Amino acid sequence: MPSKELLKEIITENKKFIINLPDIISRRNIPLPPDNINKAVILYGVRRSGKSFILYDIFKKHPDSSLYIDFEDERLSDIKTEDMEYVRSAFFELNPHLINDKNNVYFLFDEIQNIANWEKFARRMAEKENIHIFCAGSSSKITPYKINTSLRGRSWSVETFPFSFKELLELKLGGYSRNIKLPDIFYGDTKIVIKKYLSEYLQYGGFPEIILAGSEFEKTKLLREYLDAMFFKDLVERFDVKNIKLIDALKNKLFSSFSTKLSLASVYRQYKDNFPFSKDALYSYYNYFLDSMLIYETRKFTESVYKRMRNPAKIYLADNGLCKRTTSPDSGRLLENLTFIELKKNYDEIFYFEGKRECDFIVSKSAAFSVFQVCYELNDSNRDREFEGLVEAAESIGLKEGIVITYDIEDHFVYKGININVTPFWKWALR
Repeated sequence: MPSKELLKEIITENKKFIINLPDIISRRNIPLPPDNINKAVILYGVRRSGKSFILYDIFKKHPDSSLYIDFEDERLSDIKTEDMEYVRSAFFELNPHLINDKNNVYFLFDEIQNIANWEKFARRMAEKENIHIFCAGSSSKITPYKINTSLRGRSWSVETFPFSFKELLELKLGGYSRNIKLPDIFYGDTKIVIKKYLSEYLQYGGFPEIILAGSEFEKTKLLREYLDAMFFKDLVERFDVKNIKLIDALKNKLFSSFSTKLSLASVYRQYKDNFPFSKDALYSYYNYFLDSMLIYETRKFTESVYKRMRNPAKIYLADNGLCKRTTSPDSGRLLENLTFIELKKNYDEIFYFEGKRECDFIVSKSAAFSVFQVCYELNDSNRDREFEGLVEAAESIGLKEGIVITYDIEDHFVYKGININVTPFWKWALR
């Protein structure tokens, strides 16, 4: 257990560090709850997506009544759940005037998944002491589906993604203090600038630090460092991985297979003669990537859960920047990956459709379905193929319309009785 003096030193250091940070880009698109909910707020998402800076932003708004702790600080490596009370005590000893004003106090905990059974402490702070408590982490263990039962129904969960295209434009087109005004930006010279930034976003993604980096060399270097940190911290160290060859091969396979179907059985056959590993290890390591939220998967649209799980999953990456190391640019698949990320922010469930033809996405929200096809370019040579898949998917669930997302083409068609709206990604993402 760290001493109380060390805890006070860490608390004071963190306060000085955050207060001296330059202006922070507020994430207006992150739906934080009102102050009076008396629930722990859980921020979860892939590493480097901006969770820490959301906590910093809250701290800077309440600098005299906030506590920030990063549980990846090596000085706190042996801290346990029972020690959290000492963290609380150290803060109030430094700020005795706040003991009777706890409803204005903010506890901000980063990488909270490193503390076992932290949920009970968070619940007590929120419900019994009326402290505003925000917990951030890069593990699926703190998602609404896997969080400890002591916090289910008593927390406000917020999935945090790297910057959306709209957030990127708000930063690039005049600063984060100004809202994008639609539809003014859809025309004239601004449209040309938007397409330039879309090209960058397609290739390098939305990690905040990458967006702010100047040159292509700097962006590529930072992404390589991100991948290394994610590989070792979120996979090798977190899960105590022993077979480095296997997880490295699986990383390369997954990060080059974005926007495609992937069968782990085929992966096993591909690598089984190269180095020793078991099928169980392969499936476990695959789940580590899902748990770290580095990848997502969609399953085939079917009423049968058995058929859904027997068919291969389709793989998507948490950010387009993650594909840069292991694959050459593929504009169509990159655009599909961007589309998936936008859909994930706005819909409850996402599937792919496979019948006689294929459709990229069937999505649902509050029991209402929509269908999406993604096509970088739409022309005479591929139009029928893309439309056939969309129409078959729409008809399978009784819809009369669908959407085709393209890079820059906008149009409208009626194809076999289905209304098809063709819209550029940048216009759809700014809707």
